[in-house]
Parts: sequence; C-alpha cells; structure tokens
Amino acid sequence: MTWWSPATPAGLLTEDEERADRSTGELRFDIPLLADRVVTAVHEIGNHEVVRGLPIGLFGASTGAAAALITAAREKSVRAVVSRGGRPDLASGALTEVRAPTLLIVGGLDHPVLELNRLAAGRLVAPNRIEVVAGATHLFEEPGALAEVARLATDWFDRHLPGRPAGREQ
Repeated sequence: MTWWSPATPAGLLTEDEERADRSTGELRFDIPLLADRVVTAVHEIGNHEVVRGLPIGLFGASTGAAAALITAAREKSVRAVVSRGGRPDLASGALTEVRAPTLLIVGGLDHPVLELNRLAAGRLVAPNRIEVVAGATHLFEEPGALAEVARLATDWFDRHLPGRPAGREQ
C-alpha cells in the first residue's frame, strides 16, 4: 500500500507559490494545477521499485481533496480516496470518472461543506460514503476530532486497498 497525502494545498506548491498564495489565496483554488501536481507525485511513486505496482490511496483535505479525486479519475493505480473537510465539488466533471472507493469525512458543525460533500457524493459513481464527525468544525481542531478522522481513514484504506502493511494485525 502506498499512501501520499495532499493534505493541504500548500504541500503541493513551491515555496515561492506558497508565499504568493498566502497573500492572494488564488493558488489553493487552482484545482487543475494541484491535480497535475498530485498526478506527477503518483507517477514518481511508480518509479520507485520498492513500491512499484502497489495500489495507491490518496488522502486530501480542503482543495487537496478535489486534486486527489481528479487524480483518481486519471490514474487507475489510485484504489482509494479519503477526503477530510474537503471540497470534492471542485472536482466537478471528474467525479463521474472516479472508480476508487471514496470516503468523505466532514465536521458535523461544518454545514456548508457538509452540503457540498452531499452534492458531490451524489455525482460520484464509485462506491462512496460520507462520515460526519459530530461536534467537529472545518479544521477538526476539537479534542479527539483528528483522532476520529485518522481512525476512519485507516479503516477505509484497510478495507479498500488490497493487502495489509507489514506488522498490521489481521
């Protein structure tokens, strides 16, 4: 199992781009750019013999979730996707092309994002589920919220990526 996380759009930007984005906020919403960067990362992962051929799971937050979904639509090696407080709606046309099982995790107090996730889930043709973390806001800063996200994501990847990492109990 290979797991690469575009957890924040900043992780997909160069240092110069991050500096520019801090003042403009524009690059974090440049979904085609972010998706191209994730696709490149997936290709780079495939160049490493130790992981070549293993299924890939992507975890994305915020607009990084849209980039992960677009990548899943383009790359058949992506076998599972998890979105945390994500904006899957920004993947728009790619949603019907995603074949990887997709988990959408949303904070129960993040009402606008929850509605956007519900709309996106309705467009996904891949198996998908929405998990609502009760009492959590958009950044999941409440006590125990990120631990619940980690548990949900781990369970999803364990269920949808073939094989188990060494050392994991069956």
